[in-house]
Amino acid sequence: MQRHRTRAAILSTIFMGLGQIYNRQFVKGILYLAVEAVAVFYFIENLANSLWGIVTLGENPSRLVKVKGIAKMVTGDHSIYIMIQSLITILILILLIIAWYLNIRDAYKIGEKRDNGLQANTFKQSVRYILDYKFAQAFLVLPGIGVLFFTIMPIIFMILLAFTNYSAPDHLPPAKLVDWVGFQTFRNLLVLKTWSHTFYGVLTWTIIWAVLSTITTYFGGLLVALLVSQKGIRFKGMWRVILIVPYAVPQLISLLLMRNLFNGQFGPINQYMGYFGLDGLPWLTDPFWAKVTVIIVNMWVGIPVSMLLIMGVLTTIPRDMYEAAEVDGASGYQKFRIVTLPMVLFSTAPTLITQFAGNINNFNAIFLLTGGSPVNGDYQYAGSTDLLVTWLYKLTLDQNKNNMASAIGIIIFIIVASFSLYNYRRTKSFKEEDMIQ
Repeated sequence: MQRHRTRAAILSTIFMGLGQIYNRQFVKGILYLAVEAVAVFYFIENLANSLWGIVTLGENPSRLVKVKGIAKMVTGDHSIYIMIQSLITILILILLIIAWYLNIRDAYKIGEKRDNGLQANTFKQSVRYILDYKFAQAFLVLPGIGVLFFTIMPIIFMILLAFTNYSAPDHLPPAKLVDWVGFQTFRNLLVLKTWSHTFYGVLTWTIIWAVLSTITTYFGGLLVALLVSQKGIRFKGMWRVILIVPYAVPQLISLLLMRNLFNGQFGPINQYMGYFGLDGLPWLTDPFWAKVTVIIVNMWVGIPVSMLLIMGVLTTIPRDMYEAAEVDGASGYQKFRIVTLPMVLFSTAPTLITQFAGNINNFNAIFLLTGGSPVNGDYQYAGSTDLLVTWLYKLTLDQNKNNMASAIGIIIFIIVASFSLYNYRRTKSFKEEDMIQ
């Protein structure tokens, strides 16, 4: 008995495409050979430098030297560029290893067909098979590569930065090099008093903000949806249009308008309060009132979204359920508690979890309304209303504390991912979908 499968697999292990050529699939084999030839040429040029770079992050910083009395800048190693280039090369190496494995498996399978007395597919037959049976997988290859380099790679890059000392003023390329420091950045963030006090304070407010903003917008939207859906309410279409206006207006405009309305010096709200003999409030300048203000404004912006979602759910609740409850003598509150609320929560629980996760990262509401202000003298580069995400922004764009910002980004991801996965898997909609599958 011939052992084509073993020979083909060994040949493809030695060099991509040789097994396919052995199986008389010449076009496919040449394509695999071309891929490996290009890869070998690329890695000869880059792999050694990439492995050196990812380990050392450079050895020679840029510096000024005097040549015949004239100062001249000598370009050195840029640690961040080296990290990015090394990361790209390593990802390409991983893709090549996957292609190499697929090449061996393909050669083995075709050789197995030959061992069983079957003829190997021609290139045209292989293309036809892919189009007929594997089109989805083949079509997703390019988007998958795009996701790898434009989504996954930046995430990996951010994670790597958290384990370096990439920050101003002592480790900012190209004048200075960046070094690996392990978990020192996380240790500073969680233990070092100058950073930990700010971190725990901002984290506490972030969680309070996420909980309150989610509850107020969701149940506010539920209340408005129930009121508009009540029997006897005339001009329901008009009410829907009026209530959806805050959502229809771009959020940037709404938040900047609200920022002027709540201005403590010339804002209309304080002026109106003065007409009634009331003292104006420091809406945006006092830490407590600034937090109250952002929650109120977020309700104005977020309630219409929840209202639209819940009104759609209310229309899907069978009228028979309400009629059965009425026959049993249920009151209006009991019908709401037994029928309406469970049905609404069943349909919107995943969205509610998503809203909570989104509010943890609600950059626009804080940045455009208060900018994180008022200033908090006890905080490190953060204001009283800053969330973790806005603090991260300030550390990156304003202070060049990129390593600390990356550590905060990882912590945000862990919090959001853990909460979302845990709670989503506990929802009834997920459990029922899992049972169906």
